Amino acid sequence: MWSRRAFLFFQRIRSAAQFAAADARRVSTTGPSISFSGSKSYGQFNYGSAWRKHPWDFMLGIMLSGPVAIYLSFSRNPVSAQDVSEADLVTENDEAQAYVTGLRRIEDGSVISNSHTSRWRIFTDHGRDLFLKGKLDEAEKYFQSAVHEAKEGFGTRDPHVASSYNNLAELYRVSKAFEKAEPLYLEAISILEESFGADDIRVGAALHNLGQFYLAQRKLEQARTCYERALKIKGRVLGHGHTDYANTMYHLGTVLHLLGKEKDSMALIQESISILEENGLGESTTCVRRMRYLSQGWDSLETVLAAERLALTLQANGSLLEAQELLERCLVARKEILPPAHVQVAANMLHLARIAMLNSKQLWKMKSSKAKSELEKAKLLIDNSIRMAKAVLDHPTKNRNSLQSNNAHTDIEKDQHVALIILLQSLDAVGLLEVTKHEILETKFPEDIQEACEFPSEAELALRECVSIFKEPHTRRMLLNASDVTAEYLSCLKHLTSLLGESTDESKLRVLQELKYELQHIEAELTPRRQRN
Repeated sequence: MWSRRAFLFFQRIRSAAQFAAADARRVSTTGPSISFSGSKSYGQFNYGSAWRKHPWDFMLGIMLSGPVAIYLSFSRNPVSAQDVSEADLVTENDEAQAYVTGLRRIEDGSVISNSHTSRWRIFTDHGRDLFLKGKLDEAEKYFQSAVHEAKEGFGTRDPHVASSYNNLAELYRVSKAFEKAEPLYLEAISILEESFGADDIRVGAALHNLGQFYLAQRKLEQARTCYERALKIKGRVLGHGHTDYANTMYHLGTVLHLLGKEKDSMALIQESISILEENGLGESTTCVRRMRYLSQGWDSLETVLAAERLALTLQANGSLLEAQELLERCLVARKEILPPAHVQVAANMLHLARIAMLNSKQLWKMKSSKAKSELEKAKLLIDNSIRMAKAVLDHPTKNRNSLQSNNAHTDIEKDQHVALIILLQSLDAVGLLEVTKHEILETKFPEDIQEACEFPSEAELALRECVSIFKEPHTRRMLLNASDVTAEYLSCLKHLTSLLGESTDESKLRVLQELKYELQHIEAELTPRRQRN
């Protein structure tokens, strides 16, 4: 599931700061390691919204009003393995309308209407409003009255009675009156099974609520049983790509984590995140919170990848400090798990370099002298990223222990693919670093600007490295056969070529013109192939 997201490319924009923020998302380092040979050595460079937690949030398992009985259950916040709080066990009313469309309903004509049912609707609505305002004592009275009116108006085994039981049970769960809540949950499920069958979606929603109830009390085996059954029902009725299916899957994953079943737990949580992403919710608060939860452990690459994805989301939202801290932890973990020159380590360093450049821009605007040190940090990280990517490309066998396996050749090709993209993005970052450096040095450190403008420029050195990549048979073949690598290469050429300066020195001018001419030929050869792909 994670390997199919090996590359995440985002459109670039002109502003250096914005470009860096968008650029940070273009690669998710899920690939192994890679190869390259015959390339010239790239010289050392001469470069000297915040995480938002939900506020107090209560859960409404179901609120029925009007003549239609519908059972709903949504969980807005993830369950923390360390602290299962009420805020982490709430349901999500925002999605209720979309969810309702997939449920079976009781037709208007089949619903009894009398004075009791009218009062039931009024009491339910008032109880709901008070519940959402946190006035639990007052809400309890209305919910109790709604139970009574539902029994009198619809009959003691009617689904409306089940919904009223559930509302009151949820209130007791939130107020931690667990001994009162459990029999109400169980009776609600019994009525729903009797009315609609054991596999009805409303039964699945009720089981999810009961699972939350047990999880809050650390009754893990009971919670697991409820979530597993609810997941089966939701998968059958809603489909395996539905966000509410993913919600129950996530909660089951947290239960398995608490039971010590780490592998199964991580698989479920990762899959729940993937479903949200596939539904366009990859940057939603719910998805970010789940990625944060997944990043709490650091003993596997899957966890590190989840933490990295969260860091890039935080970076895009402007939370640079949190993103930097998370990426630094990823780097430490990768160095412990992977060989020291693995391509994932190189990519991690590239992400950190981009954040360092963004930090330098912010510090520059604040007129801080630390802006220059952030540039130097970014320079060192890019140097190392380029060195590692090239080392992996030069020696594809060094970082692999499975060359005798049937899949060894395919693994190496995947490694090479990732490494070449990391190398191209690192070279591209050289140009961005040069732009950022000039902007800062011009105003803050004018005494260093002459050194920064030495010939040849860093952009020219990076461009020559790009030319070398194109001339090398092995990487040239990859450029011609992989559309994403071709696009990355052309983008890199475009950005770096735009940074080439002019010179009044005849010999220097001739060198630049020859380089531009060569680049034009490369672009002319690659562009039609990219368009065909």
